[in-house]
Amino acid sequence: MSLVGVSIVNVALPSIQQGLDAAQSDVQWVLSGYALTFGIVLVAAGRAGDLMGRGGIFILGVVIFTASSVAAGLAPNADALNAARFMQGLGSGLLNPQGVGMIQQYFRGAERGRAFGFFGSAVGVAVGIGPIIGGLLIELGGPDIGWRLTFLVNVPIGLACLALALLWFPRPLFSRIRDAATGRVVRVGDAVRALDPVGSVLLGLAVLAVLLPFVESGVTALIWLVLPVGVLLAYAWVRWERRYARKGNSPMVDLNIFSTRSFTNGSIIVALYFLGMTSIWVLVALYMQDGAGHSALAAGAVGIPAALISAVAAHWAGTRVMTYGRKVVIGGLVSALAGLALSVAVVVLHEGGHLSEWWLMGSLVFIGIAQGSVISPNQTLTLADVPLAYAGSSGAIMQTGQRIGTSVGIAVITAAVFAALDAASWAVAVPVGFGLIAVVVVLALGVGVKDLRDRSRTGTELPVPARP
Repeated sequence: MSLVGVSIVNVALPSIQQGLDAAQSDVQWVLSGYALTFGIVLVAAGRAGDLMGRGGIFILGVVIFTASSVAAGLAPNADALNAARFMQGLGSGLLNPQGVGMIQQYFRGAERGRAFGFFGSAVGVAVGIGPIIGGLLIELGGPDIGWRLTFLVNVPIGLACLALALLWFPRPLFSRIRDAATGRVVRVGDAVRALDPVGSVLLGLAVLAVLLPFVESGVTALIWLVLPVGVLLAYAWVRWERRYARKGNSPMVDLNIFSTRSFTNGSIIVALYFLGMTSIWVLVALYMQDGAGHSALAAGAVGIPAALISAVAAHWAGTRVMTYGRKVVIGGLVSALAGLALSVAVVVLHEGGHLSEWWLMGSLVFIGIAQGSVISPNQTLTLADVPLAYAGSSGAIMQTGQRIGTSVGIAVITAAVFAALDAASWAVAVPVGFGLIAVVVVLALGVGVKDLRDRSRTGTELPVPARP
């Protein structure tokens, strides 16, 4: 639901601007507001799930997301829509870490790999069907009603999700507070201290300051002055967490997890992957619409085979990651490089009149293989050695890295593509954008190969179950 909510909005932005007579800055905040609140609350929400029970926090997130979807669909103006999108981001930030934390909590060994494989399949399907559903709803409802349907479609999904969560998940928020890892009852005062409110505020402000210049860079050049403030806040957060732990308290994040090589290397890989690869679908949509003259629906359709292959690849990789370890992720990154090179070839040959642009459906399949072979398997390997008491917050750290990587990557890579377009054609701009993505993927590949070699030398190529 939260992933479809992002990809649908990308397709609906022109209709939103027309339907609400909104300024370009207002439309930009429809995307930015969601990204900011999502990224800000992730780690705090993960820690809350670790302490208070992941089922209850998940349910709270679904309620907020679904209610704000209604508000967005009925918004009378751009300000009301953006307020609803802020709340959607909050709901998504609350519910997302709980899924990863519950997989960590309830599955072990090969079963955990398979669970993350199914998780990755859901991601692949969601990414693929979002633009198609958005295009169909806009066609069905027209420019005035269609964009509203792209938000209201979350309501039946959210209600079904809520019903199943109430049926299947433990709900400690509705009774006594229990530690999600140990099951012990936690006193309210102890829970508040363990939530580390000062650390939560410092990290939230740091993420806000780092993300803001990249999601709202068009406002004024002065906004970039916020970036060093974010770095200083991140440093202050690290110092606070160490001091908090030395005083005998339970910190928001146990910084000792970064001494776990698999967690540190995996976090770097996923941050680099999202720094580059998420820009692909933005560039493909721009090229198909502005470069090749197709509709938004057609631009979304070009990625369907890749999304379906991604779902299959995620399941395949999830069942084998505990056997082959980091080699699965390395193979996925190599597939990404192949997909980038083939897609550049399709664009260049099309511009020369030698090939149809629809061959992108074939070249992007390699990107789908990469998505299924990298994201969920890397998550399995990265979190394998993390203590269960920090399963939610450590998973949220990875997701925060993904959010920052996505925002920075899209801002930098699309800026480079537009600069190339001002001086040349799409036959130059696409290779520039995809070339930058390839550089980032090569860096991720280097980290993966180094991690594999280090593990080979120590005889620990494969992950071990997380310790309690």
